[in-house]
Amino acid sequence: MNTNNPLSSFTPVAIIDGVRTPFAKAFGNLAEVSAVELGRVAVVESLHRCGLAPESVDQVIFGNVASPPDAANIARVIALRSGIPQSRIAHTVNRNCASGMESLLAACTAINHGGASAVVAGGTESMSQIPLLVSREAAGLWTRLARAKSMSAKLGVLKDFRPRHFKPVIGIELGLTDPVSGMNMGETAELIAREWAVTREEQDVFAAASHLKASETQQRCFFSGEIAPVLLPDGESFDKDDGIRHGQSPEQLARLRPIFAKDGTVTAGNSCQLTDGAAAMVLSSTQGLERFPREAIGYLTAASVAGCDPRRMGLGPVYAVAKLLNETGLKLNDFDLIEINEAFSAQVIACERAMGSREFAKKELGQDHAVGELPMDRVNIHGGAIALGHPVGTTGTRIVLTLLHALRETGKHRGLATLCVGGGQGVAIVVETNGTSGFPA
Repeated sequence: MNTNNPLSSFTPVAIIDGVRTPFAKAFGNLAEVSAVELGRVAVVESLHRCGLAPESVDQVIFGNVASPPDAANIARVIALRSGIPQSRIAHTVNRNCASGMESLLAACTAINHGGASAVVAGGTESMSQIPLLVSREAAGLWTRLARAKSMSAKLGVLKDFRPRHFKPVIGIELGLTDPVSGMNMGETAELIAREWAVTREEQDVFAAASHLKASETQQRCFFSGEIAPVLLPDGESFDKDDGIRHGQSPEQLARLRPIFAKDGTVTAGNSCQLTDGAAAMVLSSTQGLERFPREAIGYLTAASVAGCDPRRMGLGPVYAVAKLLNETGLKLNDFDLIEINEAFSAQVIACERAMGSREFAKKELGQDHAVGELPMDRVNIHGGAIALGHPVGTTGTRIVLTLLHALRETGKHRGLATLCVGGGQGVAIVVETNGTSGFPA
């Protein structure tokens, strides 16, 4: 490893393997399956695939955004439900859309600096089960009603209720709105679409291509290699992503109306889907690989996190990738495959243009050269969140899992995984199939 590199202190961590559940459109096939159960399936199957006994796990770290009220530290609940001994520790991380990736970075810290040898990390999200809320005014009335002792006191409170107090606050809408900028995620996509002149046609073409790639990938059973089926309450087994629209065309997508602005270009068809699902991976120190009956599928060798304007949160990957490249000496062309989360078609296209812009680099990154040309023929070769969906706490783990499997299938070596983060951040990590970073001097 290059000792002149600022990341020379980042000790590579082995990723033995992992699995994910199939992803389901919210309020559909997985609506009755909790985020805890989704996470449990991913953990149990990951341990089985890696040949690791629950007793050999040192820590469990899970990303989650919605935080179910009945499982505040959801990682701990998942760990115990998975049969991992109660003496093992577990904690939950939340970096919004990057939570599933943050869990991997936290696992690296635990292994390299916390004395852990084997960590299960991942993410889980049931967007179907994000609860409906009540307004603060209504909550006050319900509290008064609960405290009222006599029937007359209760009737006195009931007379103050009005129809508006029974109107729910949609928790999922609240969660997808940034409280600092006051904009929801779709509105931020509209903003960068205008700023980077991303047309409606370009967005629909990109979205249709995502479905096409995912459809072809599903038909040749590539995803089957990373999916563990989920047993549904009715006894049926759910084992296939259900958001992929086979035969999707730009012409079909062009018929959809904008949903965030009347004169906008962002539609439900060129945005990521609201989705339920979980993923988990087993990470190990490189000194502890002898315990596994199989070789690691790859290594996490570098990472960066960067902040940006919450109104332009979709450009987060540009900031994170620029930081990563400056720290490692790598260039975009050094990556054999790249995964960038498809929050919106407009967002990915804007990232491509911003990375290639010297003007943007000077103004926003303080450097006199562009980040580089994003090689789109290597990006999301199996489709992305527009087709597969984006369970927000899970996606960061999912794209790393898919990326490593794709690298190994194609005989490639180095991959880049990056995503934008609601609230204005970006995360980028490097994974390699042989763990020898070899970053340029």
